[in-house]
Amino acid sequence: MHLQPKRPRRCVLSVPGSSEKMMAKASATEVDQILLDLEDAVAPNAKAAARGQVVTALNTLDWQAKVLCVRINDVQTQWCHDDVIEVVTGAGARIDTLMLTKTKCAGDVKFLHLLLDQLELKLGLTKRIGIECLIEDVEGLMNVEEIAASSDRLEAMTFGMGDYSASQQMHLESVGSTGDYPPDIWHYPRYKMTIACRAFGLDPIDGPYADFKDLATLANESKYALTLGMTGKWAIHPSQVAIAQDTFSPDSATLATARKQKAAYEQALKDGLGAISVDGVMVDAASIRMLQNTLDRADLMGL
Repeated sequence: MHLQPKRPRRCVLSVPGSSEKMMAKASATEVDQILLDLEDAVAPNAKAAARGQVVTALNTLDWQAKVLCVRINDVQTQWCHDDVIEVVTGAGARIDTLMLTKTKCAGDVKFLHLLLDQLELKLGLTKRIGIECLIEDVEGLMNVEEIAASSDRLEAMTFGMGDYSASQQMHLESVGSTGDYPPDIWHYPRYKMTIACRAFGLDPIDGPYADFKDLATLANESKYALTLGMTGKWAIHPSQVAIAQDTFSPDSATLATARKQKAAYEQALKDGLGAISVDGVMVDAASIRMLQNTLDRADLMGL
């Protein structure tokens, strides 16, 4: 049984947890999800201090984002345990989810799940904190189905292209680039992770595109991810937010068509018909299930 709420995640904007200035700016950003990063965006000698900065930011800033997430260090580091203890103790009531970096197996998720169980009980927290997993190495991709089934706290998975390309020893110039490989080099991991997510009711999020000045490629990559069934895109710069939010939002024409077709089909069922034509397009049970996904996303986004 999946216990976590459904949340909008058209865009997940990552912000360094060690930068008070950037967190303050991000708090005013109209975006579905903010990711306060304690991992790669924070130098090793700044990680301890960054926890306190994140706690202060969560508790004092007026966040416009619908979802607040903290990205913790992975379970094989010396920082993970203290990341969880300090940020949940300091700002647990403000945190919606924790993102587990470099998730390699189901055991990683279960460790975090049990630690959250203990902390929520100890602190008397009434809001259950969700878990998001970052799939960014070959072990994680190989075990993605087991990871997806590992916890009822799980809400989403994100494909981390940068560390994944290093793990597979891919020859690429920058995070999210496609190199000299003629097809879509990210098709298989995106597809595999998305299938696992959809099988277990999780949101699949596409990874970042590092060249934040190249908005045309970002738009194309976002469209590819949407077509595969992904929910949103990870952004590393505020300039990327609007494109991701727009790409993963159903446009007004699409919504109008979906609502018209559903209404016509519901009437057809009352008339004893199983398949009908609406404006020259066949509408049956299968097509209704497809367009219902669009309608559900629109409801979640308040469209």
